[in-house]
Amino acid sequence: MASGNAIRGSRVGAGPMGEAERGESAPRLRISFWCSNGHETQPSFAGDAQVPDTWDCPRCGFPAGKDRDDPPDPPRTEPYKTHLAYVRERRSDADGEALLDEALAKLRGEI
Repeated sequence: MASGNAIRGSRVGAGPMGEAERGESAPRLRISFWCSNGHETQPSFAGDAQVPDTWDCPRCGFPAGKDRDDPPDPPRTEPYKTHLAYVRERRSDADGEALLDEALAKLRGEI
């Protein structure tokens, strides 16, 4: 059985708190944002805050905009590239052959 010293049903900071004790709430704005999947989110902003043009959708993570009919495009994700794929983008096959020949010549002691 619990000790008789504990106050049941209460916690630190609990109690009747109204506007008089907390002060008045700042004016708020609820702005709708839509993503390309059609999800709507309505974050709340302070009345004097600068509202951003885009907001991340909490459901899918895509960027959401204020225009329901023209939401921002989802981000393009590039496929993973290996180191060799990046090398092939920079060098042609002829460049690769020349480098290989040079490296082999060094190993053979020809240079």
